[in-house]
Amino acid sequence: MAIHQPQRDLLDEQAGYQKSLGRRQVQMIAIGGAIGTGLFLGSAARLNSTGPALLISYAVVGVIAYFLMRALGELVLHRASSGAFVSYMREFYGELGAYITGWMYWLNWALTGIADLSAVGLYVKHFNKDMPAWGTVLIALVVVLVVNLLSAKAFGEFEFWASLLKVGAIVAFILVGLVVVLGQLHIGGHRAGFQNMWHNPGGFWPSGGGYHWYGPILIMSSVVFAYAAIEMVAVAAGEMEDPRREVPRAVHSVVFRIGVFYVGSILLLVSMLPTGDYKSGTSPFVSVFDRLGFHAIGDVVQAILIVAAMSSLNSGLYSTGRVLRSLGMAKQAPGFTMRMSPSGVPYAGILMTSVIYALGAILNAVAPGSAFDIALECASIGVLATWASIFICQIRLRQLSDRGVVPASSFRAPGSPYTSIVGLVFIFLVLLGMAVSGWQEGADFWHKTDFIVVVLGLPVIAVVLTVGWRIVRPRVIADTGGRIGSTWTLNGPRYGEGNGLV
Repeated sequence: MAIHQPQRDLLDEQAGYQKSLGRRQVQMIAIGGAIGTGLFLGSAARLNSTGPALLISYAVVGVIAYFLMRALGELVLHRASSGAFVSYMREFYGELGAYITGWMYWLNWALTGIADLSAVGLYVKHFNKDMPAWGTVLIALVVVLVVNLLSAKAFGEFEFWASLLKVGAIVAFILVGLVVVLGQLHIGGHRAGFQNMWHNPGGFWPSGGGYHWYGPILIMSSVVFAYAAIEMVAVAAGEMEDPRREVPRAVHSVVFRIGVFYVGSILLLVSMLPTGDYKSGTSPFVSVFDRLGFHAIGDVVQAILIVAAMSSLNSGLYSTGRVLRSLGMAKQAPGFTMRMSPSGVPYAGILMTSVIYALGAILNAVAPGSAFDIALECASIGVLATWASIFICQIRLRQLSDRGVVPASSFRAPGSPYTSIVGLVFIFLVLLGMAVSGWQEGADFWHKTDFIVVVLGLPVIAVVLTVGWRIVRPRVIADTGGRIGSTWTLNGPRYGEGNGLV
């Protein structure tokens, strides 16, 4: 059977972008995407509520994250696109799939950005308790907005240095942690050591005294958020100088990053202090240095954490600007989202997302103590939707390449399709876990955040997306000449050899 190429309009999505991201920037973007507020700040509350078994939660989600990155690598080496998941859904599942994926990804980053801004507000209060959170939010937003509007290269440079600082902070903590744990030194009146994982109040996997045996399982929805943004490599691939060389290198490094930065950090944290000593709103890394008496180092780490949160925010503006432009070109988003600057920046989409981020200032003013956790749990839905789209697109790509319909990717995911199927089952179980854990959050119904997000939020999102699709569908049909299905069937091009194929 003849092997075909994608439709020309799929390739036209790249018009206007400049391939200005080099090896140095790509590698740090990949590393930086794995280090964010979910680890630096969110892990404190999870350690407090779950105990040392949180280590298992991070390890399990880490395995799924590796499956995800291998699936994503296969897709990117099939066709690099700044539209990323939106473009792949359009190719393999049609315009409706692209519409749902694009807006769910935007929702993911819109809420993640609010969580990141909330984190900046909390971090700054370490230095200035009188600084209003909403003021910090607006300052941080202006800084990353300016960086994003300059050029993709400016974004890459910011991410390079921000990632360098984040990696440095984690490495410094791990080195200090190893000395403290292996030397079984005293820290805040407590002797450190790996034995603390079992001597922790309630043991390694606490199940009484306010803990539940299924806690480490249900907490995985929050852990998923900690791994969010590792998919940034796919969005950046469209502006890489050589994606075929850089993407495999970035994907291969995921295992190392997960093992050292995530699992390694949590392992040291649970070995140094009782997990009840970590409090929501305070980075566990800062807590450790403060207990060691290294307050100056704690201040340095606190400053780096501000940069880390802004780095995540920076990535959100970068990726949503590109995704919104892909939606705009397909008439599935407002037409102004297609506008680009002479330097190849889709500035209109970036500005649209920044308006939502500005609402984070209002959220901080209304609920300064709970803004981060609320936004984090809501953002998890968007993260899960994005991960699901990657898995199902990879499954479809493999079906097509195995039948000779499209060329096989040069970077095929091992264990496919089973690894992607496992990933999809995991996502379903995480949603179920969110509903169960959310119901247990408190007696007051409106404080059952996760339950409301899943049971009420998902249907609301479905209704909004349905109404939106009915509105844009006529424009999409007119733009495509009625070709709103997938580019391929299992037997070849859906719309024929002579209909826009190259």
